[in-house]
Amino acid sequence: MSTETSLGKHQRKLRIEFYKPEDCKQVYSIGAVGGHSPYDFRIGFYNDNPKPGIDEDGVQVIQRRLETEIILSPLAALELSKWLNQHLKEYEAMFGPIPRPKRSEINSETTADNSRESGEIQGYI
Repeated sequence: MSTETSLGKHQRKLRIEFYKPEDCKQVYSIGAVGGHSPYDFRIGFYNDNPKPGIDEDGVQVIQRRLETEIILSPLAALELSKWLNQHLKEYEAMFGPIPRPKRSEINSETTADNSRESGEIQGYI
């Protein structure tokens, strides 16, 4: 894959060639967690595996495995946000709105702290 762009008033051209090595790892993820500091944004992508049965306290345990973590500069995070929003708009224009489960379907014990729209993306919980 290759892209060309002009730079500034000097109209110098630049070509960027994308290369995907054979050992490039692809990861499927059902959720993400993360945060930020003044220096970077961190996004960890995970998958959930329900453990069979119930533990000694009568609780169903879900093992959340962090598959990979991405660390971005604030500028790269902003550009990623714009890129994702653009592609989501294009996707919904082609296929319709992406259905989201109601919060009560995700977790019937929702509290004010975890009811924020931009909170952690939930998997099996």
